[in-house]
Amino acid sequence: MSDAKGKGGIDLGVYGRQDGAEGPGRAVVVAAAVTAAWLLLSGGFFLSVGMPAGLGPLGWVLVLVAVVFPVALVWVAALALRAAQAARADSARLQAAVDSLRHAYVTQGQSAGMAARPAENRFEAVAAAQGRAGVPVTSFVPARQPGDARRPTVSTRPPDVIAPAPSEAQASFALGTPAETPREPLTADEFIRALNFPDDEDDREGFRALRRALDDRDAARLVRASQDVLTLLSQDGIYMDDLKPDRARPEVWRRFAEGERGRPIAALGGIRDRSSLALAAARMRRDEIFRDAAHHFLRHFDRTFAAFAAGASDQEIADLAETRTARAFMLIGRVAGTFD
Repeated sequence: MSDAKGKGGIDLGVYGRQDGAEGPGRAVVVAAAVTAAWLLLSGGFFLSVGMPAGLGPLGWVLVLVAVVFPVALVWVAALALRAAQAARADSARLQAAVDSLRHAYVTQGQSAGMAARPAENRFEAVAAAQGRAGVPVTSFVPARQPGDARRPTVSTRPPDVIAPAPSEAQASFALGTPAETPREPLTADEFIRALNFPDDEDDREGFRALRRALDDRDAARLVRASQDVLTLLSQDGIYMDDLKPDRARPEVWRRFAEGERGRPIAALGGIRDRSSLALAAARMRRDEIFRDAAHHFLRHFDRTFAAFAAGASDQEIADLAETRTARAFMLIGRVAGTFD
Protein backbone atom coordinates (compact mmCIF):
# COMPACT_ATOMS: atom_id res chain seq x y z
CA MET A 1 0.00 0.00 0.00
CA SER A 2 1.50 3.31 -1.02
CA ASP A 3 1.61 6.04 1.56
CA ALA A 4 -0.39 9.20 0.92
CA LYS A 5 0.41 12.31 2.87
CA GLY A 6 -1.88 15.30 3.32
CA LYS A 7 -1.26 18.74 4.78
CA GLY A 8 0.83 18.75 7.91
CA GLY A 9 2.31 15.36 7.10
CA ILE A 10 -0.80 13.45 8.21
CA ASP A 11 -1.04 10.00 6.67
CA LEU A 12 -4.20 10.02 4.58
CA GLY A 13 -3.95 6.29 3.90
CA VAL A 14 -5.38 5.53 7.34
CA TYR A 15 -8.77 6.98 6.39
CA GLY A 16 -9.79 4.25 3.94
CA ARG A 17 -8.83 1.05 2.23
CA GLN A 18 -6.87 1.31 -1.05
CA ASP A 19 -8.40 -0.44 -4.08
CA GLY A 20 -6.82 -3.81 -4.63
CA ALA A 21 -4.71 -3.49 -1.50
CA GLU A 22 -6.23 -6.56 0.14
CA GLY A 23 -6.74 -10.07 -1.19
CA PRO A 24 -9.85 -12.21 -0.90
CA GLY A 25 -9.13 -13.00 2.74
CA ARG A 26 -8.50 -16.21 4.64
CA ALA A 27 -12.20 -16.70 5.47
CA VAL A 28 -13.19 -16.66 1.78
CA VAL A 29 -10.39 -19.09 0.84
CA VAL A 30 -11.41 -21.50 3.60
CA ALA A 31 -15.09 -21.23 2.62
CA ALA A 32 -14.24 -21.96 -1.01
CA ALA A 33 -12.15 -24.98 0.00
CA VAL A 34 -14.91 -26.34 2.27
CA THR A 35 -17.50 -25.79 -0.48
CA ALA A 36 -15.40 -27.66 -3.04
CA ALA A 37 -14.77 -30.52 -0.61
CA TRP A 38 -18.46 -30.82 0.25
CA LEU A 39 -19.55 -30.80 -3.37
CA LEU A 40 -16.98 -33.48 -4.21
CA LEU A 41 -18.09 -35.64 -1.28
CA SER A 42 -21.81 -35.26 -1.98
CA GLY A 43 -21.30 -35.78 -5.73
CA GLY A 44 -19.17 -38.86 -5.10
CA PHE A 45 -21.76 -40.25 -2.72
CA PHE A 46 -24.63 -39.97 -5.20
CA LEU A 47 -22.46 -41.33 -8.04
CA SER A 48 -21.39 -44.35 -6.01
CA VAL A 49 -24.74 -45.11 -4.37
CA GLY A 50 -26.96 -43.87 -7.16
CA MET A 51 -30.20 -41.97 -6.97
CA PRO A 52 -33.12 -43.85 -5.36
CA ALA A 53 -35.72 -45.14 -7.82
CA GLY A 54 -39.11 -43.47 -7.85
CA LEU A 55 -37.89 -40.29 -6.18
CA GLY A 56 -40.72 -37.77 -6.31
CA PRO A 57 -40.52 -33.93 -6.47
CA LEU A 58 -40.39 -33.66 -2.68
CA GLY A 59 -37.51 -36.10 -2.58
CA TRP A 60 -35.52 -34.08 -5.13
CA VAL A 61 -36.11 -30.95 -3.02
CA LEU A 62 -34.78 -32.72 0.06
CA VAL A 63 -31.70 -33.85 -1.85
CA LEU A 64 -31.07 -30.35 -3.12
CA VAL A 65 -31.44 -28.92 0.40
CA ALA A 66 -29.07 -31.53 1.79
CA VAL A 67 -26.43 -30.48 -0.74
CA VAL A 68 -26.92 -26.69 -0.80
CA PHE A 69 -27.80 -25.88 2.82
CA PRO A 70 -24.38 -26.75 4.34
CA VAL A 71 -22.71 -24.69 1.59
CA ALA A 72 -24.94 -21.71 2.41
CA LEU A 73 -24.11 -21.99 6.12
CA VAL A 74 -20.40 -22.07 5.36
CA TRP A 75 -20.59 -18.91 3.22
CA VAL A 76 -22.73 -17.04 5.76
CA ALA A 77 -20.14 -17.77 8.44
CA ALA A 78 -17.30 -16.77 6.10
CA LEU A 79 -18.92 -13.46 5.13
CA ALA A 80 -19.71 -12.64 8.77
CA LEU A 81 -16.10 -13.31 9.73
CA ARG A 82 -14.86 -11.17 6.85
CA ALA A 83 -17.18 -8.30 7.90
CA ALA A 84 -15.86 -8.51 11.47
CA GLN A 85 -12.29 -8.40 10.21
CA ALA A 86 -13.09 -5.37 8.03
CA ALA A 87 -14.70 -3.62 11.02
CA ARG A 88 -11.61 -4.23 13.14
CA ALA A 89 -9.38 -2.92 10.35
CA ASP A 90 -11.50 0.21 9.92
CA SER A 91 -11.41 0.78 13.67
CA ALA A 92 -7.62 0.52 13.63
CA ARG A 93 -7.43 2.98 10.73
CA LEU A 94 -9.71 5.42 12.52
CA GLN A 95 -7.65 5.19 15.69
CA ALA A 96 -4.50 5.83 13.67
CA ALA A 97 -6.16 8.86 12.07
CA VAL A 98 -7.16 10.25 15.47
CA ASP A 99 -3.64 9.73 16.79
CA SER A 100 -2.18 11.50 13.74
CA LEU A 101 -4.54 14.45 14.15
CA ARG A 102 -3.82 14.66 17.88
CA HIS A 103 -0.08 14.65 17.21
CA ALA A 104 -0.47 17.35 14.57
CA TYR A 105 -2.58 19.48 16.92
CA VAL A 106 -0.08 19.15 19.77
CA THR A 107 2.79 20.03 17.43
CA GLN A 108 0.90 23.07 16.16
CA GLY A 109 0.11 24.18 19.73
CA GLN A 110 3.77 23.91 20.70
CA SER A 111 4.78 25.95 17.65
CA ALA A 112 2.21 28.60 18.52
CA GLY A 113 3.52 28.73 22.09
CA MET A 114 7.06 29.32 20.81
CA ALA A 115 5.81 32.11 18.53
CA ALA A 116 3.84 33.81 21.32
CA ARG A 117 6.94 35.25 23.00
CA PRO A 118 7.62 38.01 20.42
CA ALA A 119 4.04 39.22 20.83
CA GLU A 120 4.57 40.25 24.47
CA ASN A 121 5.87 43.64 23.39
CA ARG A 122 2.53 44.24 21.66
CA PHE A 123 0.69 43.28 24.86
CA GLU A 124 2.75 45.76 26.85
CA ALA A 125 1.89 48.48 24.35
CA VAL A 126 -1.81 47.75 24.77
CA ALA A 127 -1.43 47.84 28.55
CA ALA A 128 0.15 51.29 28.28
CA ALA A 129 -2.71 52.42 26.06
CA GLN A 130 -5.21 51.15 28.62
CA GLY A 131 -3.56 53.18 31.35
CA ARG A 132 -3.72 56.33 29.23
CA ALA A 133 -7.37 55.68 28.41
CA GLY A 134 -8.29 55.10 32.05
CA VAL A 135 -9.88 51.71 31.36
CA PRO A 136 -9.63 49.27 34.32
CA VAL A 137 -8.35 46.40 32.23
CA THR A 138 -5.59 44.03 33.30
CA SER A 139 -5.49 41.14 30.82
CA PHE A 140 -5.74 40.43 27.11
CA VAL A 141 -7.58 38.07 24.81
CA PRO A 142 -5.40 37.25 21.78
CA ALA A 143 -7.18 37.48 18.42
CA ARG A 144 -5.68 36.31 15.16
CA GLN A 145 -5.22 38.58 12.18
CA PRO A 146 -3.66 37.90 8.73
CA GLY A 147 0.07 38.59 8.94
CA ASP A 148 0.06 38.67 12.74
CA ALA A 149 0.23 35.43 14.73
CA ARG A 150 -1.47 37.01 17.75
CA ARG A 151 -3.12 40.39 17.73
CA PRO A 152 -3.94 41.63 21.26
CA THR A 153 -7.58 42.29 21.82
CA VAL A 154 -8.21 44.08 25.07
CA SER A 155 -10.21 42.18 27.62
CA THR A 156 -11.91 43.67 30.58
CA ARG A 157 -10.29 41.78 33.48
CA PRO A 158 -9.07 38.37 34.60
CA PRO A 159 -11.87 36.26 36.11
CA ASP A 160 -13.09 37.44 39.52
CA VAL A 161 -10.52 40.22 39.91
CA ILE A 162 -12.20 43.51 39.10
CA ALA A 163 -15.52 44.44 40.65
CA PRO A 164 -17.40 47.68 40.01
CA ALA A 165 -16.83 50.45 42.53
CA PRO A 166 -19.83 51.47 44.64
CA SER A 167 -20.25 54.63 42.61
CA GLU A 168 -20.02 52.69 39.34
CA ALA A 169 -22.51 50.08 40.52
CA GLN A 170 -25.23 52.77 40.45
CA ALA A 171 -24.51 53.85 36.87
CA SER A 172 -27.35 54.27 34.40
CA PHE A 173 -28.00 51.74 31.65
CA ALA A 174 -29.39 53.01 28.39
CA LEU A 175 -31.25 49.78 27.71
CA GLY A 176 -33.93 50.54 30.29
CA THR A 177 -32.36 49.79 33.68
CA PRO A 178 -33.25 52.43 36.31
CA ALA A 179 -30.40 54.32 37.93
CA GLU A 180 -30.06 56.46 41.00
CA THR A 181 -27.11 58.54 39.78
CA PRO A 182 -27.81 60.64 36.65
CA ARG A 183 -25.36 59.75 33.92
CA GLU A 184 -25.25 60.15 30.16
CA PRO A 185 -26.95 57.07 28.70
CA LEU A 186 -24.87 54.44 26.95
CA THR A 187 -25.75 54.57 23.26
CA ALA A 188 -26.41 51.51 21.13
CA ASP A 189 -23.30 52.21 19.04
CA GLU A 190 -21.10 52.41 22.14
CA PHE A 191 -22.62 49.23 23.54
CA ILE A 192 -21.97 47.34 20.29
CA ARG A 193 -18.42 48.64 20.00
CA ALA A 194 -17.68 47.67 23.61
CA LEU A 195 -18.89 44.11 23.01
CA ASN A 196 -16.38 43.81 20.16
CA PHE A 197 -13.50 45.09 22.38
CA PRO A 198 -10.71 47.39 21.10
CA ASP A 199 -8.76 45.98 18.17
CA ASP A 200 -5.34 47.27 19.28
CA GLU A 201 -3.61 49.96 21.33
CA ASP A 202 -4.51 52.63 18.74
CA ASP A 203 -8.26 51.97 18.80
CA ARG A 204 -9.25 55.13 20.70
CA GLU A 205 -12.95 54.80 19.94
CA GLY A 206 -12.89 51.19 21.14
CA PHE A 207 -11.29 52.21 24.44
CA ARG A 208 -13.75 55.05 24.90
CA ALA A 209 -16.74 52.73 24.26
CA LEU A 210 -15.27 50.11 26.59
CA ARG A 211 -14.81 52.66 29.36
CA ARG A 212 -18.39 53.88 28.91
CA ALA A 213 -19.71 50.30 29.02
CA LEU A 214 -17.76 49.54 32.20
CA ASP A 215 -19.41 52.56 33.81
CA ASP A 216 -22.80 50.94 33.20
CA ARG A 217 -23.80 48.23 35.66
CA ASP A 218 -25.59 45.76 33.38
CA ALA A 219 -23.41 46.33 30.34
CA ALA A 220 -20.29 45.87 32.47
CA ARG A 221 -21.53 42.50 33.70
CA LEU A 222 -21.92 41.21 30.15
CA VAL A 223 -18.57 42.66 29.05
CA ARG A 224 -16.77 40.98 31.96
CA ALA A 225 -18.56 37.67 31.43
CA SER A 226 -17.65 37.82 27.76
CA GLN A 227 -14.01 38.54 28.57
CA ASP A 228 -13.85 35.55 30.91
CA VAL A 229 -15.16 33.22 28.21
CA LEU A 230 -12.95 34.68 25.47
CA THR A 231 -9.88 34.32 27.67
CA LEU A 232 -10.66 30.69 28.48
CA LEU A 233 -11.39 29.88 24.83
CA SER A 234 -8.10 31.45 23.75
CA GLN A 235 -6.28 28.96 25.98
CA ASP A 236 -7.45 26.24 23.58
CA GLY A 237 -6.50 28.29 20.52
CA ILE A 238 -10.10 29.37 19.76
CA TYR A 239 -10.26 32.99 18.58
CA MET A 240 -13.41 34.78 17.52
CA ASP A 241 -11.69 36.44 14.56
CA ASP A 242 -11.07 32.99 13.09
CA LEU A 243 -14.79 32.09 13.12
CA LYS A 244 -16.98 32.95 10.15
CA PRO A 245 -20.54 32.23 11.33
CA ASP A 246 -23.60 32.09 9.11
CA ARG A 247 -25.66 35.25 9.53
CA ALA A 248 -29.12 35.01 11.03
CA ARG A 249 -31.90 37.46 10.22
CA PRO A 250 -32.71 40.15 12.82
CA GLU A 251 -36.17 38.67 13.33
CA VAL A 252 -34.58 35.43 14.55
CA TRP A 253 -32.54 37.42 17.08
CA ARG A 254 -35.75 39.16 18.20
CA ARG A 255 -37.43 35.80 18.72
CA PHE A 256 -34.51 34.84 20.95
CA ALA A 257 -34.91 38.11 22.85
CA GLU A 258 -38.60 37.30 23.35
CA GLY A 259 -37.71 34.01 25.04
CA GLU A 260 -37.87 31.39 22.28
CA ARG A 261 -35.33 28.57 22.51
CA GLY A 262 -34.49 25.40 20.62
CA ARG A 263 -35.12 24.74 16.95
CA PRO A 264 -37.03 28.00 16.18
CA ILE A 265 -33.80 29.96 16.79
CA ALA A 266 -31.37 27.32 15.49
CA ALA A 267 -30.15 29.78 12.84
CA LEU A 268 -28.37 31.72 15.60
CA GLY A 269 -25.96 28.82 16.08
CA GLY A 270 -24.15 29.73 12.87
CA ILE A 271 -20.70 28.51 13.96
CA ARG A 272 -19.66 25.63 11.67
CA ASP A 273 -16.00 25.30 12.63
CA ARG A 274 -15.83 21.65 13.73
CA SER A 275 -12.51 21.90 15.53
CA SER A 276 -13.63 24.89 17.61
CA LEU A 277 -16.92 23.18 18.47
CA ALA A 278 -15.14 19.95 19.43
CA LEU A 279 -12.56 21.73 21.60
CA ALA A 280 -15.21 23.87 23.32
CA ALA A 281 -17.45 20.84 23.94
CA ALA A 282 -14.55 18.87 25.43
CA ARG A 283 -13.63 21.82 27.65
CA MET A 284 -17.25 22.16 28.75
CA ARG A 285 -17.33 18.50 29.83
CA ARG A 286 -14.06 18.32 31.71
CA ASP A 287 -13.49 21.87 33.04
CA GLU A 288 -15.89 22.97 35.76
CA ILE A 289 -14.51 26.54 35.78
CA PHE A 290 -15.11 26.91 32.05
CA ARG A 291 -18.58 25.38 32.37
CA ASP A 292 -19.57 27.84 35.11
CA ALA A 293 -18.12 30.79 33.16
CA ALA A 294 -19.98 29.69 30.01
CA HIS A 295 -23.37 29.43 31.74
CA HIS A 296 -22.74 32.73 33.54
CA PHE A 297 -22.00 34.36 30.19
CA LEU A 298 -25.10 32.88 28.54
CA ARG A 299 -27.35 34.17 31.34
CA HIS A 300 -26.00 37.71 31.09
CA PHE A 301 -26.13 37.70 27.30
CA ASP A 302 -29.74 36.53 27.44
CA ARG A 303 -30.88 39.26 29.84
CA THR A 304 -28.84 42.10 28.37
CA PHE A 305 -29.68 41.32 24.76
CA ALA A 306 -33.40 41.14 25.58
CA ALA A 307 -33.21 44.69 26.99
CA PHE A 308 -31.12 45.88 24.04
CA ALA A 309 -33.39 44.37 21.35
CA ALA A 310 -36.47 46.06 22.78
CA GLY A 311 -35.28 49.46 21.50
CA ALA A 312 -32.78 48.50 18.79
CA SER A 313 -33.24 48.68 15.03
CA ASP A 314 -32.67 45.71 12.75
CA GLN A 315 -29.35 47.20 11.62
CA GLU A 316 -28.17 47.61 15.20
CA ILE A 317 -29.05 43.98 15.95
CA ALA A 318 -27.16 42.90 12.82
CA ASP A 319 -24.14 44.96 13.91
CA LEU A 320 -24.19 43.40 17.38
CA ALA A 321 -24.32 39.92 15.80
CA GLU A 322 -20.93 40.65 14.19
CA THR A 323 -19.14 41.35 17.49
CA ARG A 324 -16.74 38.98 19.17
CA THR A 325 -19.14 38.65 22.10
CA ALA A 326 -21.97 37.54 19.80
CA ARG A 327 -19.71 34.98 18.13
CA ALA A 328 -18.78 33.62 21.54
CA PHE A 329 -22.50 33.34 22.30
CA MET A 330 -23.09 31.40 19.05
CA LEU A 331 -20.25 28.99 19.87
CA ILE A 332 -21.08 28.49 23.55
CA GLY A 333 -24.79 28.32 22.78
CA ARG A 334 -24.27 25.46 20.35
CA VAL A 335 -22.09 23.59 22.81
CA ALA A 336 -24.58 24.14 25.65
CA GLY A 337 -27.56 23.03 23.55
CA THR A 338 -29.34 26.41 23.45
CA PHE A 339 -30.32 25.84 19.81
CA ASP A 340 -31.26 22.15 20.06
